[in-house]
Amino acid sequence: MLTLRSLNSIRRSALAAFLLVLCGATPAWAHIGPPYPIMQNRRIGPLKIEVWSNPDVGVGSFFVVIDPPPGSQVPADMKVQVAVEPVTHRLPEATYNAWREKLKDHVEFKAIAPFDKEEMWHIRVILASATVSGETDTDVMVTPTLLGRWDLLLFLLPFVGIGILWFKAASVKRKRRKKRAAKRTPTAAAPPASSSATEEGAVR
Repeated sequence: MLTLRSLNSIRRSALAAFLLVLCGATPAWAHIGPPYPIMQNRRIGPLKIEVWSNPDVGVGSFFVVIDPPPGSQVPADMKVQVAVEPVTHRLPEATYNAWREKLKDHVEFKAIAPFDKEEMWHIRVILASATVSGETDTDVMVTPTLLGRWDLLLFLLPFVGIGILWFKAASVKRKRRKKRAAKRTPTAAAPPASSSATEEGAVR
């Protein structure tokens, strides 16, 4: 019979195994979710550049954050482009214009670039204005947008198992509470015999 302690132990073991699988599988689909930094602490002239991306097969997004020196601003005529090309050079480099997002706390440009294949791509970010111009680059692995059918099933199995164990543990808790409540409830005493019944028995 499964006890609450054994269920909790099984649940912890399943969670630990799931975390191990999750950590081992992370490189294949780490991009799923919010964008992650692909360039940090880059400098183009006096400007500090950070680039965040979600490079998925199909459509990849790029967010170029430009941080000017204290007391100055990003040039109003700043133009940003993102150029992508497979590192194998099987396709020519393609360049895409970025647009400035309407944000108050920082300056950010966003660009969209298509990717047709899962492989390593070379990324160039190009800045151009009347006062500051330059570029920075890096290589990024483009990966599928979603997990495959069987990978998705394997990904969900630990959650299903943990849910079943949680339900069993909750059932055990409910049963224990009912038993404790039954023990605490005093047994009702038998009602005393009525005086008329006693007198009738005496007469007989």
